[in-house]
Amino acid sequence: MPLLDPKSWQTRTPAGPECTVTEPATGDPLGTLTLAAPQDVAPAARAARTAQREWARTPHFVRAQVLRRAGDLFTEHAEELRTWLVRESGSVPGKADFELHVAAQECYEAAALASRPAGQVLPSEAPRLSYTRRVPAGVVGVIAPFNAPLILSIRSVAPALALGNAVVLKPDPRTAVCGGLALAAVLAEAGLPEDLLQVLPGGAEVGQALVEDPLVPVISFTGSTAAGRAVGELAGRHLKRAHLELGGNSALIVLADADLDAVISTAAWGSFFHQGQICMTTGRHLVHASLYEEYVERLAAKADSLAVGDPYRDQVHLGPVIDAGQLAKIQGLVETSAARGAKLAAGGTHDRLFYRPTVLAGVDDHTPAYTEEVFGPVAPVRSFATADEAAALAADSAYGLSLGIVTRDPARGLDLAQRIPTGIVHINDQTVNDEAVAPFGGVAASGTGARFGGEANLEAFTELRWTTVRGDVAPYPF
Repeated sequence: MPLLDPKSWQTRTPAGPECTVTEPATGDPLGTLTLAAPQDVAPAARAARTAQREWARTPHFVRAQVLRRAGDLFTEHAEELRTWLVRESGSVPGKADFELHVAAQECYEAAALASRPAGQVLPSEAPRLSYTRRVPAGVVGVIAPFNAPLILSIRSVAPALALGNAVVLKPDPRTAVCGGLALAAVLAEAGLPEDLLQVLPGGAEVGQALVEDPLVPVISFTGSTAAGRAVGELAGRHLKRAHLELGGNSALIVLADADLDAVISTAAWGSFFHQGQICMTTGRHLVHASLYEEYVERLAAKADSLAVGDPYRDQVHLGPVIDAGQLAKIQGLVETSAARGAKLAAGGTHDRLFYRPTVLAGVDDHTPAYTEEVFGPVAPVRSFATADEAAALAADSAYGLSLGIVTRDPARGLDLAQRIPTGIVHINDQTVNDEAVAPFGGVAASGTGARFGGEANLEAFTELRWTTVRGDVAPYPF
């Protein structure tokens, strides 16, 4: 029996409009669902809060058991879930398999969180036991995007649940199934009690209502920097925590001693994986002047060799971008960049939503596709003469998410990385990496720092409570 039966996608009746689930590669409908409206948030939060009180008292090993079973189910239902990721989000099968692997690992790591040491004993001037303890925050609001819908939902949902919280999840309506309803189906089959996970696919107005709801003290948001600023401002107005994982324009620095035979594949993957629709995508290729011309030529040849098409029906390297709006943004940035002097070395064309991997040479500070986050398969390449210039160029960005450095001298790469503010660094690798055990997050316009993995999850989804215990009632002077 399928895990995801369209007839049972929603047990409630949301107040929003009906939505057609669409396959971007073909434009064909995959099913229909009813989106949430802002007025759906309050009853969902109330139901989640009621369920959370009992869940917080549930023994840690029971919570861990649910999360471990959920991890197993992502593997057991991999074929079905892979199909949804490919057809609904435009993923190639390999990218879908990566999401499923990470989703399972996120559940297993979350299960381990349930029994983590939750505080420490403190010294005290008074004759008493004094200690801290991590307690659940309550109801966590999760707002997740379309680009890696399964990973970017489960990495907040799983640890929040494991630590005794309930969750209200608002997936992007373009990937409501693989970013929301699939998680709900897996966790329900794993034994998660009813009402602990509320899924409300909807637009920005639903996200706003979630941030404003008084029963939701913590917001975990992944999305664009512009939307993240609005979420952070609104959360601050309502005195609640907002963990923001936002955009990026990550640099790959190729030093003079780099092996071009090895680096071109790495570089292409960094810019073209999942059509460039990844926050960590390599958005700026900074290449030593001695390698620059050959690098551009070889990267362009690699781009031209990649197959672009329907990932469900054909063997391709790149699938479609998510929708016409994203396509227009990519095309606009590339055309404006070319008009301002950038050289189109490869790509720059599209057939429907299938955008060719694109290489831009001769870029500078006035090239929009170099200075802005494109969120598409575009690789701008710029030369540098010295390590000091490379560090200055890499640091000259509003963003600070990921950094890659390619060199035959790893120590030199580490030294250079110290001079560039980012949340993630990879020596001799490109910028797109993710593991459930690793902290993840950026600085500056890329977000509010690492909030995933181990201790970061404990801090993100719990409150730290101070408790003291005396044998007798404390005496006071009056």
